Parts: sequence; structure tokens; C-alpha cells
Amino acid sequence: MITINNEPTAYTPIFLGTIQHSLRLSLQILIMVGMKLNDEIIETYNVTVSTIALGQIPNIGNEIAIDEITGSELSGFKANIRQSDAQMQNTASTELEKLVDLKNVGRYQLLKGKNIMTQDMNTLEFDANHLKYVRQILNVSQDSLAKRLKITRQTVNRFETGEQKISNKFLDKLLGAYPELAESIEVQFDWVSLTFPDLTSKQVIADVLRLQENLFLERPTSQNFYTREMAFAGEKNIYIQDFAPVKNPETQAVDQKFGTTLYLTGKGTRLFEKALLEQSMNWHDFFEKARLYRGHLTRLDIAINDKWGLLSMNDLVKAVQEKRFWSKSKSYAVHGNVDDGWTVDFGKSPFVIRAYDKHKEQANKGYDTDVKTRVELELHQDKAEYVLDEWLNHDKKLVDITFDILYTYLWFTNGKIDDQQLKSDTVRDEVEATVEPMPAWSLLTALGKKMKFVREPKKQSVERIEKWVLQSVVPSLAVLKKTGHWYEIIEAINTVELSAEHEKLVMATTKNAITQASKQLNINFEKPTKKYNEDDEQGKGA
Repeated sequence: MITINNEPTAYTPIFLGTIQHSLRLSLQILIMVGMKLNDEIIETYNVTVSTIALGQIPNIGNEIAIDEITGSELSGFKANIRQSDAQMQNTASTELEKLVDLKNVGRYQLLKGKNIMTQDMNTLEFDANHLKYVRQILNVSQDSLAKRLKITRQTVNRFETGEQKISNKFLDKLLGAYPELAESIEVQFDWVSLTFPDLTSKQVIADVLRLQENLFLERPTSQNFYTREMAFAGEKNIYIQDFAPVKNPETQAVDQKFGTTLYLTGKGTRLFEKALLEQSMNWHDFFEKARLYRGHLTRLDIAINDKWGLLSMNDLVKAVQEKRFWSKSKSYAVHGNVDDGWTVDFGKSPFVIRAYDKHKEQANKGYDTDVKTRVELELHQDKAEYVLDEWLNHDKKLVDITFDILYTYLWFTNGKIDDQQLKSDTVRDEVEATVEPMPAWSLLTALGKKMKFVREPKKQSVERIEKWVLQSVVPSLAVLKKTGHWYEIIEAINTVELSAEHEKLVMATTKNAITQASKQLNINFEKPTKKYNEDDEQGKGA
């Protein structure tokens, strides 16, 4: 007998296991409980329970001593457990420790550490070699650097010889004196996918995104086993896929199957950042809200933008070809060429590190960008969830987490790594101790923790259509104009019927406010786009 939201039932609660991405050493854990009636599991609940009250984790399939379950799918369920036997008290923590060791999960366990999984941050310190390399790429002498920083040349020399340790205070001063260095690397989201098991696409638009539904085009789809798609401005930048309602021909009842996936592409993340700005929210706020609706990350791409050209893709590809790199993953691939731009992938789904020539990639599409080289962390499913857990629940900056992962999983060197070293159990330690690092990669890794995680909100535009017209259509229009056919073209433009996709694109382009926020901000997107530092407490302009 168990009470569910004050309603007594004849169910017997059965333990069905822990929920993996909540598993950590804690006074409260999330478990799955089945409601058994007449030897059949009727329904299941994911409930939060006290490890102290639980005492010992039962075997899967055993009855669990739960008296009452309260809550809802939206806010979550909690369970009250009958007092355990005194001899069984406080053993749940021990059981959890064994499970953590067994599954290698918990606080950042699947992505952390060298050989031993650790919860400590594993970032590279800015040292004497980095300072010398910075001077080299800035093309300044010790004297010039000292004058700019208002310190003595002798102090700079002591830093570069290792006689004096470089402090965070000095590094901040260096970045303040050379803004081109401080602004050379930025971190931003480049793809976000979230699954909501209990919502429809229209509920995601209205309640989670809080965008105006009339800016979305509804159309059928067969992708990812879904049957309906809602696309912002009719384009696949911000889109949601779910199941279209189905009418029962016999009863005329409408059956609505729940479950939907939200997709924000690279451009979609920038568009949605405009919506976040209108709602006075940042990404941290949004993900916390998404979790209230049981949103689960299925993909998260974190982009590290090198706007200085610190990294050369030619150098990285050459290092890969000459085996001058160490990667935690044994899988890697090189794509592209010198003219069109190189791409190097390390690892396979669910976790890939990718470096590519962003400037050439955009140029090939007819666009311009101030990003020279991009390094991406592409994380899927639990890998993405663990990063989000670390960011939301453990008071760490996303920039720190990002460069911690990069440093832990990939390292480039100036010298070839010996084959015997690659077979060693302590390979990473030996490589760092015996082989000189690639200066640019080492500096990127060391400077990373001082860089900003930014939002760069942009409005929906018809730039893609405009570029195509200018490049492919205008020459033909010029011929028609000079041969006296211009009037027919104008008439055709004035009388043409736009498709549903084009109508949504027009509407989204001309509307300044795209959200349901009651107090929209007055944003002038005609001026250069302003960037916002996500790490600022209120998400204010950087």
C-alpha cells in the first residue's frame, strides 16, 4: 500500500534502479520506482529520496519501503521512506561510492582526469614560456612590455627565466594592457539540442522558449521518427520536432503523443540569444528552466573562437601527419585541403574535438567572419549532461570546464612522440615532461581560463536570399532592364504569391520582438552587434 499525492493505492513499490545522470555522493539521490499490482508493473516514477532514510540500496526488483510519493512531472516527485532498521543505517553512501567507482560517473567523472578520475580542475598554468611567446607574437621587447605594464624590465626578465612565478594578478594586468590579446579568444555555444519527454512542440515554444508561435511554420516531417516540425521563420535554425495529433476515425477523439526535441543550430543559437536578451535571461537561466520541464541535453557544441589567428590549421595538420600530438581518443581524421581549409577531428560520438579553418569555411559560403580558427567540443547525450551538471550545480565557469576538457583530452607538441611513450600507462605525464609543446596550442590552453563565454544576439535576416540575388540574379536582371523587360519583372514581383516559408521569413525579419516577454528591450541591430559576457552575474553587456 502506498499513497500517491494523498490518494491511497493498492500498489507495491518496487526498486528499478538509480537514474544514471543524477548519481553522485549526496544526501539525496534520484531513483526509479515501479508500481506493482498483481505481479505487473503498472507505472513508474522517478523520485528523489533521502540516502539516510533509504539506508541500503535494494536489489533491483525488490520491494522498497516507500510510504508516500508527492509531486508532479513538472516539479519532480519526492518519496517518504519508512525508517530503516538501525543496523542498516548510513550504508547507502557506501553503496553509492561503489556505484560511482563502477560506473565512473558523478561529478564530472566521465570527462575528467588523466589516468585516475578526479574532481579537481586540470588546467594549464600561464608560465615563463607562455610569456616569452606572447612577447614574440606581439613583437615587443622586454623594455616595451615593462613600460606598458608599468613594471621594471628586471621583473619581466625574472618572470621569463622562471625566477619569479607569474601570478593571476600579473596575467590580468597583461590582458588589460593588450586588449587584442584579451579579446582574441572567445567561447560560445554553437549547437544545442534538448529533448522534452512530457511536452509537445507548441508547449516548448510557448512555455520553454517563450517565442511567438505565429513566427513558426508547421509542416510534416519523417525525421528522427517524428511526424511534425515547427520551424522558426520557416528555416531550420530554430526548430522543434514532435508528433502531430492523430484523430481516431471511429471515436473522433484526438490522440496527442508527447515527446519533442528542440534544435538550435549555429545560427539558431545566435537568433535565440536575441530572445534571451529580450527576456533578460542568459544561457544559465535557460538551462535551469529547461530542467524544470525535464529537458535533457542530446547535443551541446561549445566553440572556442580564435580571432587572432593564434592557431594555424596548416601547423595542426602537419603535427597530426607527423604524429606530434597526444589524444585521449585513438580515433582521428583529417579532411579538406590548403585552399578550402582543413578540418581535423579527434574522437567519435558521443565526444568529438574538432579544429577547422572557420574563416575559409565561411568565405566558401560567401560570408565573412572575424574568427580565424575554431576548436569545437561536440558532446552528445550523457557527455553533454555531465558538462551541464558541472556548470549548473558545482559553481564552475563554463570557460574553465571547456579548457579543462581540452587540456585533458588533446595536446600538440613540437617534437615527435616516441611510440613507446604512447604505449605507457603514464603517457600524458611523460609527453608533457619530455617533449616540447607546440607554443600556440599551449598558449591557447593556458590563456583559455581568462577568456569570456559570450552571447552574440542576432536578428532573423534575409541575408542568404540577398547574397544569392546579388551573386546569381542581378546580372540577368541588368540584361532584362537594358532590353526593355524591366516592367514585366516589377509586375511579377508585385503579384507573386509567397510560399508559407517565405511568409514566415518576412514576418520574422520585420518583427523586432520575437518573444512573449512583457518588457522587450530596445535593441538597435543596425549598429555593430553587442556581445554579452555570460559569466557576468546578470548577463549584462561585456
